[in-house]
Amino acid sequence: MNIVSALLFLFVFLLLNAWISWNGSLFWSAILPDGMMIAYWIFYGVIALAYIAAMLLRRALPYWGYALLKQIGSYGLAFLFYALLLVPAGDLIYGVLRLAGVDPDTALPIAGWTASGGLLLLLLKGSWNAWHPIVRRYDIDIAKSGGAYRLLRVMVASDLHLGNIVGKRHLRRLVRKAEELKPDLILMPGDVLDDSVEPFVREGMAEVMRKLSAPLGVYVSLGNHEYYGGHIPEYMERMKAIGIEVLTDRSVLVADSFYVAGRKDKAAESVQNGRLPVAELLAGLDAHKPILLLDHQPYAFEKAAEAGADLMLSGHTHRGQMAPNHWITRRLFELDWGYMRKSAMHVIVSSGFGTWGPPVRIGSRSEVLDIRITFTG
Repeated sequence: MNIVSALLFLFVFLLLNAWISWNGSLFWSAILPDGMMIAYWIFYGVIALAYIAAMLLRRALPYWGYALLKQIGSYGLAFLFYALLLVPAGDLIYGVLRLAGVDPDTALPIAGWTASGGLLLLLLKGSWNAWHPIVRRYDIDIAKSGGAYRLLRVMVASDLHLGNIVGKRHLRRLVRKAEELKPDLILMPGDVLDDSVEPFVREGMAEVMRKLSAPLGVYVSLGNHEYYGGHIPEYMERMKAIGIEVLTDRSVLVADSFYVAGRKDKAAESVQNGRLPVAELLAGLDAHKPILLLDHQPYAFEKAAEAGADLMLSGHTHRGQMAPNHWITRRLFELDWGYMRKSAMHVIVSSGFGTWGPPVRIGSRSEVLDIRITFTG
């Protein structure tokens, strides 16, 4: 069944690309000099097939070749996604112009440049949104004593997706944000890795992440992509070596003032040993102390609130990453991005610092959260 599904996906993928490339050829053949269409077909073929080629040839290619193909192909996926929206728009414009009596030699360039220009602008804007993270601030109150802290500054970065596409350059941006914000505590609720730990090791990302520090520490929970990669023990050891603690269904008491609890990702429910119910994870903690909960996927808020969590931090959704996908995530999750109150518990879902697949964001931004918690108990 998996082979049948893969072949069906490949067939649909190739069919869509054939339709887009044919539409494009009608436009570019009308404006390119004679003999230049071969360049068009080579360019389109590379952009369209690079990601599939990287996946199929991963074991056969040298690491640098695989990484290069994956990077090119990631933009190709964004190209395909928005071409599926803009090519029909171009066809519609052409049809309307022809009905209005405009001759084909005039209508075709107008429709083609409109669709091509729109696609280019979306990819440029989306790339800017992905590589230029912003800081979003949240001010919340927790009606408990924070021990030694009346005001706690927490920096949160979810969904880094470190790998062949999001690498050391973007990670350095996160380090700079931490240096600017000077938080007391740094929390990362899952998907630090894109999947495999290999790029993290090969490209020396640990040496950059080592610079990510805060007086009260850096704590991380697991996301679904760490499970997809299958290198969780090695990942945890490498994080521990640079002073970052990965919380897998356990909690720590920080400065004898508040708890940070980290859940295994929901993906763990389908593997051996699963993950603890949130009520069991938080059972036995001093309910008079604030509890900050890291849970990658934003589900079951009411259970976390009933278990005693005061702040739940999640990511996973990327807010759809590329519009109009946010219309889907908005319906899949009770909260796909931003803030809400669930009983006495605060919930904040981040759109993430990195990207999955294409390093392109439309309708969302790469972000770091600056959360100021005032303890009023």
